[in-house]
Amino acid sequence: MVVELPDILIRRARREDLPALVAMFAADALGGHGDTTDPEAFQDYVRAFAVIEASPDQTLYVAERGGEVVGTFQTMVTTSLTGRGSSAMIIEAVQTRADMRGQGVGGLMIEFAIAEAKGRGIGRVALTSNAIRKDAHRFYERLGFKPSHLGFKMALK
Repeated sequence: MVVELPDILIRRARREDLPALVAMFAADALGGHGDTTDPEAFQDYVRAFAVIEASPDQTLYVAERGGEVVGTFQTMVTTSLTGRGSSAMIIEAVQTRADMRGQGVGGLMIEFAIAEAKGRGIGRVALTSNAIRKDAHRFYERLGFKPSHLGFKMALK
C-alpha cells in the first residue's frame, strides 16, 4: 500500500534509501543505538535491510517529500497465544529528520501504520519509546496511545 498526501509519500523502503536512513539514525543523539555514517559500518545496515525485506512479518517504510527521505518507521506483526491467539503490530524505529519535526510527518507515519494494521484485521498496535524521550511520549499520547507496560532490555554485546 502506498499513501500519498499533499506533499508526503509513505512507501516501502528501498535499498537505495539506506544512506538517508543511516544518516537520520546517526544524527539522533538521544537514541543511543550506536548508529554511524562510517562507511565501514554500512554493510551492517545492508545486511539488516535484507533480513527485514525478506521477512513476511516485517516492513520498513519511508516518508518521502520532494524525492527526499524525511522519515521512517518499521512494523512487525507478532502473534501470541495470549488474547486467544491475537496478533499485534509493533511499530519501531520511528524517526523524522530533524529539520522536518513538528510538520506532521510523524503523525502521518503512525496513522499509516494504524491503517495497515486495521486493513490486516489486527486489533492492536504497540510501540516502545526511549524513557528519556518525553516529547515523543506526549506525541504518542496525543495520537491515542496509552502508556500501559514497563519495558526492560538487556544488552548482550
